[in-house]
Amino acid sequence: MLILAVDTTTPTGSVALLREGALLGQSDMPPPAAHSARLLRTVDGLLTRHGTTIRDIEAFAVAAGPGSFTGIRIGLSAVKALAFASGRPVAPVSSLEALAAKSAGSGIGLVAPIIDAKKGEVYAALFRAREGELVEVVAQGAYEPATFLKGLPGGETIVFIGSGLEAYGEAVRAELGKTAVFSDAPPFIAAEVGRLGYRLLSRGEGVAADRVEPLYFRLSQAEEKR
Repeated sequence: MLILAVDTTTPTGSVALLREGALLGQSDMPPPAAHSARLLRTVDGLLTRHGTTIRDIEAFAVAAGPGSFTGIRIGLSAVKALAFASGRPVAPVSSLEALAAKSAGSGIGLVAPIIDAKKGEVYAALFRAREGELVEVVAQGAYEPATFLKGLPGGETIVFIGSGLEAYGEAVRAELGKTAVFSDAPPFIAAEVGRLGYRLLSRGEGVAADRVEPLYFRLSQAEEKR
């Protein structure tokens, strides 16, 4: 199964090509240029480098959120259009779970992905890596940073990863001290989105393009103003 995976949920977007869950290649889209201006061009470049075309793609995986509302819409709109045109299935993947998967092989059992949600909040969760799977320990959601940190179990080392560390790293250290370890892995997660998507697709859990929904944990600014 040849999968194209897309992530545009944060400023550090990426696309990846995988076969049977094995990474063939990934192209990163670091800021500041907008994803809307680069996404399809980056996809085309990745496919060309690997001697394939969009017609060869057998399924899609996409980071459905949480993250930037604009970024989520860009990625989902592009993938839904490609999947609709080809009739291929889509695997929507949580960007928090993909971030956790990026650090799941560190040897530390607990992983806390944390994304800056702005407005004094973070999108966050806590996962335990167990036998190659991620088990949700603290539910994915939008939290005030202090509330999320106080809800974490004490005494165990936790790996933190994600853009939320830029704004709230000091708060993490203050609350958890030496039990908090900050991942130095690069922020690009399309490969992890593809691997998680492959697991869903292999279990028959892919969906049609018109059934792909964004993963939001709060209202957008436009919705709040209504």
